[in-house]
Amino acid sequence: MATLLIVHHTPSPNCQAMFEAVVSGATAPEIEGVRVVRRAALSATASDVLEADGYLLGTPANLGYMSGALKHFFDQVYYPCLDETRGRPFGVYVHGGNDVTGALRGIESITTGLGWRGAAEPVTVTGQPAKADIEACWELGATVAAGLMS
Repeated sequence: MATLLIVHHTPSPNCQAMFEAVVSGATAPEIEGVRVVRRAALSATASDVLEADGYLLGTPANLGYMSGALKHFFDQVYYPCLDETRGRPFGVYVHGGNDVTGALRGIESITTGLGWRGAAEPVTVTGQPAKADIEACWELGATVAAGLMS
């Protein structure tokens, strides 16, 4: 069975709504043979990453960058996972008050270094998530999970 690891930092109701939609999409009844593991960014480990076949990353944009929690996750797992996880698929969602560009750029830089491949377009939301934003998060979860089905 394939494993999808969702690593997230969810400090606000907006991030929580996006996270829940991603999880709902990843665990939709049509998705078969994929185990979904959820880890807060501060508790996710290199072992979690090595045991997964694909990843979903979620973060707020804080001061023009990804959250410190997600950056900490990357700092902890980068070298232990560098050679073992190349080519694995990932997706990302980012929420910000007014701009998510720096956060997305940082995540793309790190995932490029890891050799991960984007499995879906990033979902970026500023302000209150609209219904279409929540639907996009659901689609992100479903798309990345479906890509792991054998």
